[in-house]
Amino acid sequence: MTTVISRTGFIQSKVGGLPRPFWVLFGGSFVNRLGTMVEPFIGIYLTQARGVSLATTGLVMTMFGVGSLLSQPVAGWLADRLGRRVTLTGGMVATAVTMIALGYTTSVAGLVVGMLVLGIVVDAYRPASQAIVADLVPPEDRPRAFGLLFWAINLGFSVAMVAGGWLARSGFTVLFWVDAVTCLVFGLLVWRAIPETRPAREDAQPGRFADVLRDRLMLAFVLGNLAYSLVYLQAYTTLPLAMTGQGLPTSAYGIAMAVNGLLIVVVQPLTNAWLARFDPSRVLASGFALVGLGFALTSLVSSAAGHAATVAVWTLGEVLTAGIPGAIVAALAPPHLRGRYSGLYGLSWSAGSLLAPLVGTRLLAAAPGLMWPLLGGLGLLAAAGQLLIGRAVRRRSALAT
Repeated sequence: MTTVISRTGFIQSKVGGLPRPFWVLFGGSFVNRLGTMVEPFIGIYLTQARGVSLATTGLVMTMFGVGSLLSQPVAGWLADRLGRRVTLTGGMVATAVTMIALGYTTSVAGLVVGMLVLGIVVDAYRPASQAIVADLVPPEDRPRAFGLLFWAINLGFSVAMVAGGWLARSGFTVLFWVDAVTCLVFGLLVWRAIPETRPAREDAQPGRFADVLRDRLMLAFVLGNLAYSLVYLQAYTTLPLAMTGQGLPTSAYGIAMAVNGLLIVVVQPLTNAWLARFDPSRVLASGFALVGLGFALTSLVSSAAGHAATVAVWTLGEVLTAGIPGAIVAALAPPHLRGRYSGLYGLSWSAGSLLAPLVGTRLLAAAPGLMWPLLGGLGLLAAAGQLLIGRAVRRRSALAT
């Protein structure tokens, strides 16, 4: 363990080549994801515990998506304007309060408003978290650092899915409380153990969100990620519909997706440091292409084992992408705009979450035989786009170091 003075001006210990505050963020992210039990079960909660119709459930969940669209740019602005620490902690406290309120709300109007607010606050921590890593970690270590955060989040979520299903048998209210408590723990850890990393006000340059939107390279990167998200998110929207449409039981989908979680938890830590040695754009493009290939192969399988094999293929592509986008965003963003840049990147995922089920279900209904090859082609298109901007990304990265 060594001790250095960081670029942000405070003394920090380094463990395994990464600063101690990063490991606090790592641990807090893991704890937070351990408690992520409400979102995966919200549809079941609304229909079974609150007796809400399917149509109304769709409306309530759409409001969550609308809130998520607003969340990322607003949270990115706050991270740059007010600071990373206050934005992350404030988002976690607001999420905890919203979770408790939702757990005891019975009216449809209250549920609609509550889900809109939850969509805004639940992921407000992401731009601030990414900005903290970019502020603390030197460029050569960022792919590894973001990859470690990716692994912690996936490991925590895997445990939460199992624990949430078990706890839900005792009543859904406990899920809201567990989620709220873990959010408060994350927020407290950040507030107590992570110094503010935002550039000092006297050193910071004025900036607006319009400055981010004028960055054509960043916009091209975000559009490519949006295309990728439309492919990847089919795993959680149309893939279960396609599998059950082939006469497979819902347990087959669960088994196939268990392969995803298992491979990420086992393989990703083993490859994280090795992948960090290569050019980020080429690694990311390879991941996009492999994910596209995995989904294209879905058109050739009809058994549970076959689907598990295709999941394994696109999961390996997902492993390649782990941590790379965050490192690229950090390289593209000026220090005083890191929150906003991270917010714009997060917006591509929020938009993908809204568009993926609309695009996927319509393709599945209109051309089920062509759907998966088309998605594969979209993955290859995203990969080609990333390769095309790779030289500009490398040039920007060299100027930033």
